[in-house]
Amino acid sequence: MSIATRSLPRTIGAHAILLTYTAIALFPVVLVIMNSFKSRAGIFGAPLTPPTPKTFDMIGYTTVIGQGDFIHYFQNSLVVTVGSLFFVLLFGAMAAFALSEYRFRGNTLMGLYLALGIMIPIRLATVAILQLMVASGLVNTLTALILVYTAQGLPLAVFILSEFMKQVSDDLKNAGRIDGLSEYTIFFRLVVPLVRPSMATVAVFTMIPIWNDLWFPLILAPSEETKTVTLGAQLFLGQFVTNWNAILAALSLAILPVLILYVIFSRQLIRGITSGAVK
Repeated sequence: MSIATRSLPRTIGAHAILLTYTAIALFPVVLVIMNSFKSRAGIFGAPLTPPTPKTFDMIGYTTVIGQGDFIHYFQNSLVVTVGSLFFVLLFGAMAAFALSEYRFRGNTLMGLYLALGIMIPIRLATVAILQLMVASGLVNTLTALILVYTAQGLPLAVFILSEFMKQVSDDLKNAGRIDGLSEYTIFFRLVVPLVRPSMATVAVFTMIPIWNDLWFPLILAPSEETKTVTLGAQLFLGQFVTNWNAILAALSLAILPVLILYVIFSRQLIRGITSGAVK
């Protein structure tokens, strides 16, 4: 029996497991989007079936656009997410370059200290963070959210990027130093372009928790001017009556940026995840 014949059952089994996992992961997303185009009777009468001419209704989307300032909430989420990603990638990449390139006393301890941020949830410090923001006058500002999310994303960014930057050729960096390039020029022109796949990976894994977060917007920025998409969707949740059409429509619209980001960075994301798997 050839090697190809022996590996065929394993390949089929692996693909079957991956397809099953994909179906399980996508099922809630498809269910939310599908039911967002139904009437209330269609949602509760047949939640697992696609919309039909009888159950199709755009009332959820018209309600979201007409009630509340959903466009403003969307803009707030974009500002917070883009700003947080910018600082996470900038400071995370610079810290990772310093830890991987320069050897100094406490280098390993510094790396372990930053890795603690991955293991300890930042929500445990919510009270201290709120007190700090109150003292700084940053409550009900988007700046407060950007600062918190930057601190939340930096440990993972440093941990991932430092491993990739260790693989960048020392000869390339030394050649730049011989040519008179500054360390900043070496970092931005030589190192960063080579670790773009890993930066795309960090961006995707950092963006999703920020975009979907409800905890910190509720604690730090609950005012009408600073509400995010996830917090704005709570407007349609009532104590006695819940507008499920509007909630499902709002959640469907909130999914779009994540899908767009994945489409843009999918190739870089896959390269970043699989880099180093094959030598």
